[in-house]
Amino acid sequence: MITAPKDLVERLEAHIGRVLLGKPEAIKLTLVALIGEGHVLIEDVPGVGKTLLARALARSIGGSFRRIQFTPDLLPSDIIGTNVFNAPSGQFSFKPGPIFANVVLADEINRTTPRTQSALLEAMNDRQVSVDGETYRLEPPFMVLATQNPFEFEGTYALPESQLDRFMLRIRIGYPRRVDELQLLAEHRRSEPIDQLEQVIAPSDLLGLQASVREVRLADELSEYLMDIIDATRHSPDLHVGASPRGALSLYRAAQGMAFVENRDYVVPDDIKRLAVPVLAHRVIGKSFLQDGEPGRADSVIRDLVEQIPVPG
Repeated sequence: MITAPKDLVERLEAHIGRVLLGKPEAIKLTLVALIGEGHVLIEDVPGVGKTLLARALARSIGGSFRRIQFTPDLLPSDIIGTNVFNAPSGQFSFKPGPIFANVVLADEINRTTPRTQSALLEAMNDRQVSVDGETYRLEPPFMVLATQNPFEFEGTYALPESQLDRFMLRIRIGYPRRVDELQLLAEHRRSEPIDQLEQVIAPSDLLGLQASVREVRLADELSEYLMDIIDATRHSPDLHVGASPRGALSLYRAAQGMAFVENRDYVVPDDIKRLAVPVLAHRVIGKSFLQDGEPGRADSVIRDLVEQIPVPG
């Protein structure tokens, strides 16, 4: 069994839960993506704690944090950086953009143009950016949490499938319970709880966790089960486009991460079932609905497919 790593994960989970009250599933899924070396798309209404989650995560791992507010006039260079002329030396030097951080919050990512959205693709997929023919590595750990409002579409640019596919998970936070919201009001009476949040693990510890997650065992019959789900999305009469090979790999990595968070060194079928919707629903396109027009419709299609597929004995 996993002992010391489990303690680190539990400390992270409890620490973030001190400021994001009553949302254990959202925190757990975010940690699954973090230790699985993935990125998260948070799709929810304003004011439910999306920015708070990202800030709490960065503080808890002792990492750098940058928030990028996406607007229609944002340029790719505003994200990745640019070469600046240095008059005394007569040479150009690279000035890094806010993408050079451990945790990057891409706030309202669908409010900027596709050209600027695409600036994130190389960074998210390859952990590097290219400027004027030069490649610059993004130091690990590196994670993008992007947010978008699923109900307001005026002045927005829908994320293309190629970019949605870069997100390991899509999650929703939702409104807090009344009891949690009352506690929230009391805690904000004198100060912001996030300001008192301290580091609980070192970035080097996180890199060790990420390496350990890759060692979590996923039996051959569970790999077949996972692929049965992927194939079902590709042949479903309700879907135009099914999950990609990247989607299959994301489900594999996320299942390893969930097992690790649950203190197991092996994946069980429930890990895959639990993650099918958050990993796959944003990657598919339905025949009878607009993906962004009916929030939750893709979720129900994936959920129905999973229920129809026999679980390995």
